[in-house]
Amino acid sequence: MTRPRRAAVAIALFTADLRLHDNPVLRAALAGADRVVPLFVLDSGIAATGFAVPNRAAFLAECLADLDAALRIRGGRLVLRTGEVVEETCRVAAETGAERVHLAGGVSRYAQRRERRLRAALAGERRELRVHDGVTTVLAPGAVAPAGKHHFAVFTPYFRRWQAEGVPAALGPPRTVTVPEEARSAPLPSAAVRGTAPGRPLGGESRARARLRAWCASGLDRYADRQDDLAADATSRLSPYLHFGCLSPAEPVRRARAAGGPGAAAFERQLAWRDFHHQVLAARPDAAVRDLRTRHDRWLPDGEEARAWRAGRTGYPLVDAAMRQLLHEGWMHNRARLLTASFLAKTLYVDWRIGADHFLAHLVDGDVADNQLNWQWVAGTGTDTRPNRVLNPLAQAKRFDPDGTYVRRWVPELARVPGAAVHRPWLLPGPDRAALDYPEPLVDLAEATTRFRRARGL
Repeated sequence: MTRPRRAAVAIALFTADLRLHDNPVLRAALAGADRVVPLFVLDSGIAATGFAVPNRAAFLAECLADLDAALRIRGGRLVLRTGEVVEETCRVAAETGAERVHLAGGVSRYAQRRERRLRAALAGERRELRVHDGVTTVLAPGAVAPAGKHHFAVFTPYFRRWQAEGVPAALGPPRTVTVPEEARSAPLPSAAVRGTAPGRPLGGESRARARLRAWCASGLDRYADRQDDLAADATSRLSPYLHFGCLSPAEPVRRARAAGGPGAAAFERQLAWRDFHHQVLAARPDAAVRDLRTRHDRWLPDGEEARAWRAGRTGYPLVDAAMRQLLHEGWMHNRARLLTASFLAKTLYVDWRIGADHFLAHLVDGDVADNQLNWQWVAGTGTDTRPNRVLNPLAQAKRFDPDGTYVRRWVPELARVPGAAVHRPWLLPGPDRAALDYPEPLVDLAEATTRFRRARGL
């Protein structure tokens, strides 16, 4: 087989792979060209969809600044453009004489459409698009699939196949990057974005790698025992960095397999869930907005109950604590995400898309595949094999916040309520209850469960 002719100039079009370590897109561009344009386009199309919310916009700005700094250490720089991705990429290719564009494959309907349009536009100019799969996930969507099907629809058999696959060897960061002088760049965006959460994480590959090192040193071995302990805050908090590609998703898997033990195994399983959701969305991009498996629900619309849920004023302290953490940090513990989603979709019987939209409006790690398909899993319209399970917030509190530490952290009105009573403040004696600026329960749990079961025809 003959090797492709080396190009004078190639473009590495960054999307959700904002890193130098273990980046096949950048390494392929450097291997096949004398000079490379590391390009990022602030996509006006994404801005028009409403996906570019303050928390992610600020985090992205920090990622781009970090990426630019790392490239400059190696003699290069990040080239930034603003506008429509296809138009701006073709414009940069024309200005620099680039013959090839390298891009990480995406799974959303938007990413797939963008890829098709870019390929056609570049072909019309006698330029080539090379798409690299398995850059934003450990395994490329479709790398493992049941016989005669495009994707797995149930996690457990997928996980067995996923575990049996080898993880590709890591690619080191480039030593030098030579960028064409004629590649013009707009100024990098500012991270000073109005409306961001005060406690949101800071972005960038350097921070991602530091967090991964700290997590492997002090959190990984205890993860199996503490992953659902809400007060302990014992998860990796790597999800924002994985979403923006500041960290190769394969690297935490390599480290977990090298470490071994129950904690590493439990952590690896969570990383596999991310790949699972991406392969489902790649095969069923409409699942971002439509039920994967309809239950013919007649959901209640957005209204007073949903507004109380969004504000963290449902009268159920564990639910309210989680919703307030989301507003303050732009992040929420996975166990809390499951609980709050169940409360909206099944206890309140409000359309899961309303909750998914609220999460995407605030989560720094707001990922279409993970967010929408996790919401569908909880709502019982997705891949859950027990679609009618309802998570009881009081039972969840007893298991995962037994002494109320997590609730007191996020619901200051209840800070002085002693012990486990913090989860049932409505049972306090009259004078003590009256002194709290905290709402009565929004619904009776037993009545709400009956309503849900009746709606599902159970």
